[in-house]
Amino acid sequence: MALRCGIVGLPNVGKSTLFNALTAASVPAENYPFCTIEPNAGIVAVPDARLAALDAIVHSARVLPATVELVDIAGLVRGASKGEGLGNQFLAHIRETNAVVMVLRCFEDPDVTHVDGTVEPLRDADTIETELALADLDTVERRLERVRRSAKTPGKEGEAAKAELALLEGLSAHLSGGEAARSYAVPDDMRPVFRDFQLLTAKPVLYVANVDEAGLRESAEAERVERFAAERGAGAVRLCAKLEAELAELAPEEKAAFLAELGLEEPGLDRLARAAYALLDLITFFTAGPKEVRAWTIRRGTAAPQAAGEIHTDFERTFIRAEVIAYDDYVACGGEVGARAKGKMRVEGKEYVIQDGDVLHFRVGA
Repeated sequence: MALRCGIVGLPNVGKSTLFNALTAASVPAENYPFCTIEPNAGIVAVPDARLAALDAIVHSARVLPATVELVDIAGLVRGASKGEGLGNQFLAHIRETNAVVMVLRCFEDPDVTHVDGTVEPLRDADTIETELALADLDTVERRLERVRRSAKTPGKEGEAAKAELALLEGLSAHLSGGEAARSYAVPDDMRPVFRDFQLLTAKPVLYVANVDEAGLRESAEAERVERFAAERGAGAVRLCAKLEAELAELAPEEKAAFLAELGLEEPGLDRLARAAYALLDLITFFTAGPKEVRAWTIRRGTAAPQAAGEIHTDFERTFIRAEVIAYDDYVACGGEVGARAKGKMRVEGKEYVIQDGDVLHFRVGA
């Protein structure tokens, strides 16, 4: 599945610097068929050591990791919900994403003026959330007008409208109280309707605390962001966008030496990609063969036919069975042949729910 995250932030928080680093480190798009990348988007690989272990066994022609597409959303200013700045464009682009990556400035720099005069990341987060909530409230109020009329219709149509009306009225009160739609308790039977609203604050958020180099080791502001995210059940990543931009320009061996000098195990962009991947409760399954070893992204709880459909849409319709080897068994047995000989390969049908790390071979019909 395509995972698309929108990078948002106020002016002068380091959003563009981060995106420039992302673009320099971007995975070549031609490796991923059917994926059109706009000029303001980049694909970042999700680091996964299991790919190298699988490739060491099958010696494939290429290795393709799972990826996250990060999109640079037009800058936000106060009043964006009312069309200020590039407000309409900003809000429309967020609607097209699966999640929001919110960049918050946690560094002081006299040469880079903050739009509000002082560095206060939680205030910035509140500004962005408020603009998104106001836009959502406008969406809900406009839909309420239509649904109130439909609720007067007799029969099933009217009953469905009444259920939606109750949901919308609850959401309106929730948003008016300054809360995000993602924290609203939606009844299970109304979740499809809720998703249809495409509310901006219903999207999961990953907070990025953009620090200076010293802040990677110690930053009171970044710690506040991390606590803020934890309290809301959200993700948080601390990184230095300026440093990431420098790292992205280095050759692999130079990058490794630079990271070691800084006492870092991996670039912040790797942690950002992994956190964005985890944000939506996604898992990975693998295919492994002489042509390629590849990681595929699915939502946790996906059944085998739908997983097959990620490889090719026709595979879901023509699915027959899945040959499954757990990753640990695949490696311990030295690959498919060894796993089969030791009884570690299972044949599963349409009801099987894919587990993280499954190495799969799908059998499909014509």
